[in-house]
Amino acid sequence: MSRSALVDNVTAMLADAGFLVSDRCAVRPKSFDVAARRGNDVILAKILGNIDSFDGLTGAEMRRLGTYLDATPMVIGLRTRDEDLKPGVVYFRHGVPVLSPDTAMDLFVEGVPPLIYAAPGGLYVTIDGDILADARRERDWSLGRLAKELGVSRRTVSKYEDGMNASVEVAARLEELFDAPLTNPIDVFDAEVDDADPTPDDPEAGEADKPLLAVLTRVGFDVHPTLRSPFKAVSEDDQRHQALLTGHSEFDRTAEKRARIMSSVGEVTRTQSFYVVDRATRERVDRTVLIERDEVERIDEAEDLRDLLRERAVDVEEPA
Repeated sequence: MSRSALVDNVTAMLADAGFLVSDRCAVRPKSFDVAARRGNDVILAKILGNIDSFDGLTGAEMRRLGTYLDATPMVIGLRTRDEDLKPGVVYFRHGVPVLSPDTAMDLFVEGVPPLIYAAPGGLYVTIDGDILADARRERDWSLGRLAKELGVSRRTVSKYEDGMNASVEVAARLEELFDAPLTNPIDVFDAEVDDADPTPDDPEAGEADKPLLAVLTRVGFDVHPTLRSPFKAVSEDDQRHQALLTGHSEFDRTAEKRARIMSSVGEVTRTQSFYVVDRATRERVDRTVLIERDEVERIDEAEDLRDLLRERAVDVEEPA
């Protein structure tokens, strides 16, 4: 299957599952392919045939964007260099959860979350320690008796009851012994099984973008530059804590394409987008407001920019 066909299939699946899906980010460089929202759940999805091509810089940017846009970064892929991704298993690359299309289908369409995650050494599950301890006591088994049944130490059994994760083989044996489900599903929107570092720091802005971003910073925005997105930065108002997707370049056909993508992504993430150009012949491209560089340089405070956006923008759904 070509990557383009895979993107189309995943996009259709998300739409069938009730997500509002953005236009495909068909510009380079790009950290994610589509944004999608269902209720309060927002995902930024990178869709790949081989997930080994997902590099650390892209993972770092997706994680930063997830923080700024209150979204979950996610990779949906078919395989690694060595094997196909297993259904029902969550993998991790550079701190980002990775699902196969089948796992995504089960989660988003069927409402069946994955139970297994991959980590160095094999496949693991999250044991519900309280349920395990109750089941053991109801059998009137000691820690030592259960440890003997599992072929592990008493200390290991105690750790399982304290919430330590277990291999798939141990979990299957436990459920066989007690004839009851003992594992917790993995919440991919709040996955805590990955030991990733904290969200990476913002990259340095490009030289051409620094004057604009300096103006936004001066008037009270917390500006987060991007490297692999259809927008140059995510700008947050220090007072209102609302994000703005910020673009900047000469206004040509590529810029117009970026502005349309920003509009679509902004609709999904419930953020306003604006694009700064030398000269504008119209007020907006779809929902992305066009602002001339001279207008930005005359802005004295954040509310001035907000007023300008309100004058030219179509209605934007405010966050709940």
